[in-house]
Amino acid sequence: MAPYILRRSISAIVVMAMVGMFVFLLLRLAPGDPAAIIAGKAATADRIASIREQMGLNDPMPVQFLRWVREMLRGDFGTSIFAGRPVLELISQRLEPTISLSILTMVLSVTVGVSFGILAAWRTGGFVDRLLTAFSAFGYSVPVFVIGYFLIYFFAITAHWLPVQGYRPIELGLAPWFVHMLLPTVALSLGYIAFIARITRASMLEVLSEDYMRTAAAKGASSYAMLFHHALKNAGVPILTVIGLSFAGLIGGVVITETVFNIPGVGRLVVDAINNRDYPIIQGVLILVSGLYVLINLAVDLSYTLVDPRIRY
Repeated sequence: MAPYILRRSISAIVVMAMVGMFVFLLLRLAPGDPAAIIAGKAATADRIASIREQMGLNDPMPVQFLRWVREMLRGDFGTSIFAGRPVLELISQRLEPTISLSILTMVLSVTVGVSFGILAAWRTGGFVDRLLTAFSAFGYSVPVFVIGYFLIYFFAITAHWLPVQGYRPIELGLAPWFVHMLLPTVALSLGYIAFIARITRASMLEVLSEDYMRTAAAKGASSYAMLFHHALKNAGVPILTVIGLSFAGLIGGVVITETVFNIPGVGRLVVDAINNRDYPIIQGVLILVSGLYVLINLAVDLSYTLVDPRIRY
C-alpha cells in the first residue's frame, strides 16, 4: 500500500506541475500584450507600462515562472487588478457559499441517487426502474440554468414559498441559510442524482446476477442482507468512482447555479473576473480547483480498499 501511495502522490505532484505551467502560460502565450489585454483598449501607454512592471512581464519567461511558483508555494496568489486586494483574500471570502452549495448538493445527490439506483436494480423492469429511466433522460438533457429558472418561477415567484435568490451566512441562523440554499441545491443536484442512480443501478444489476448472490438467496438471506451486505459492497468501486468524479466536477455547475441564484460564491467571482479580465483571480481559482480535483481523485483511489478488500495495490 505504501509504495502505491508514494507513486500516486508523485503523479499528483507531476499533474499539478503541468497544470501550473499551463495556467502560467495561459496569459503569457495569448495573442497580444498581456498588459494591454488587462489594461483594456482605452489604456494609455503609461498605464500599460505600469501593469507590465507590476506583473514582472519585462523579465525573462523562466524568471517569471520561477517567481510565480515561489509566490504560489508561499500562499501569495497575486493581487487583483481591479479590486487591488490579495487574490487569496478575495477567494476565501467567497468560499462559504460555494462549499455550502457543493456539500449540500453531494449529500442530496449521493443519498437519493444511490437509494434510487439500488431500488431500481432490485425491482428491475418495474415502475421505479422505468421512472429512473425517464428521470435520467430528464436530468441529462435539461441544463442546470433551465431547471433553476423553472424552480424560481414555481416555488419563489408563483408560490412564494422560498426566496428567489441571494445567500444568508450560516452564522445568521441555520434556518435562513438552509432556506436560501434549498432551490440552488435541488437545481444543481438533479443531474448528479440521475448520473449516480444510473451507475448504481448498472453496478448493482451486474453483482446481483452473480452466482454467489443466487447462492445467498437459496440459503434464505434477507433482502436487506443481499442488497447492502453482499451486493452494495461488491458494487461499491464504480459507485465510489462516479461520486468522486461528480464532486470534483461540481465547479462547472456551481458557476452557473451561483449566477442564476445570485449567490456570492467562487463561481460568481470567476464570472466577474472573466468579465473584468482580472487574470490573477482566474489563475488563482484554476490552481485551487485543479489541486482539489487531484486530491479528490487521489482520495478515491486510496479508498477502494475500504469498500472492496479484494483490491490490493
